[in-house]
Amino acid sequence: MFDRLFLDHPRQVGESYLEHAAFAGRFALTLAAAAGAAAVHAVIPCLFEKTASRMVAGLYQRTHNRGG
Repeated sequence: MFDRLFLDHPRQVGESYLEHAAFAGRFALTLAAAAGAAAVHAVIPCLFEKTASRMVAGLYQRTHNRGG
């Protein structure tokens, strides 16, 4: 049960639990930053015109070019 909950997925992508936790944590912080840029852009359209979409595209590339 422990392996299924905590270790199976990190192994599927070729990472240890801590490596996966670090990757997921950085991913979450980048998403939060992208959300902040999008929120500012919603109020002041001339700011951060492509920032959020560029950040999300970068995350997509990082997640689709790794193990698993």
